[in-house]
Amino acid sequence: MPEIKSHPCFLTPKSLKPEYPLFVFLPGMDGTGQLLRSQTAGLEKGFDIRCLAIPPDDLTSWDVLADQVIALIEAEVGKDPQRSVYLCGESFGACLAIKVAIRAPKLFERVILVNPASSISRRPWMYFGIPLTRIVPECFYHFGSLIGLPVLANLERIAPRDRQALMDAVQMVPQKTAVWRLSLLKEFDVDDNQLRRINQPVLVLAGAADRLLPSLSEAEHLVKVLPNAEMVVLPHSGHACLLERDVNLYEIIKERKFLACGDRVWASNHQVLNWTV
Repeated sequence: MPEIKSHPCFLTPKSLKPEYPLFVFLPGMDGTGQLLRSQTAGLEKGFDIRCLAIPPDDLTSWDVLADQVIALIEAEVGKDPQRSVYLCGESFGACLAIKVAIRAPKLFERVILVNPASSISRRPWMYFGIPLTRIVPECFYHFGSLIGLPVLANLERIAPRDRQALMDAVQMVPQKTAVWRLSLLKEFDVDDNQLRRINQPVLVLAGAADRLLPSLSEAEHLVKVLPNAEMVVLPHSGHACLLERDVNLYEIIKERKFLACGDRVWASNHQVLNWTV
């Protein structure tokens, strides 16, 4: 695991592909950017990938975090203003992606939202979990985070190596940071009028077997409100669906013809990316 700097940064592959469209991934609550690992072998066939890494001690607001992400993307786009940018967020990262897309609507060609945690308002019991997470002893917090993995993910659909990566990522989030990020989700306040300002094509992926959040109903709501959105239902997938063996994000993008006009579908064999900061 590379050392993360003291401010949000992009993890980049050792071999950059500036001739490809830029694919920016915003991670879930773990903030590591490492859990895209099972998808990179497919995505790198058609994209130049960047994964956001949020430091474990980052306690900034939605607005500050969104502005930092926009600055990072603008720095990448400045190297080639002509290439397309695909913004993808998962869970917590999907909420951040919505904030970013609203603040910088002309920066992106396509937006992908995976099990967006914007549905947390329909899980009132999670509000009670925030103060409990704050007061439990740290040893119990880490134990509880592991006990909760079957709710977070459909573990039988995840390869052992990726299951271990998920466990490691969950354990890396300090208790104080987990409380803060849960509080951000509780305060997530994007209304339908703001959502309607996202005019780019949006692909919303929903795990129908999500035990953590009502991702299917949230996806249905977003597709109704967003002007140019479509939904993909993953019938057997849990919340951490991008780690599952049978979920191939790049194939979904191709099958849904979600590539922007002019973005070539590249067909070559690559290895899984090794990230650098």
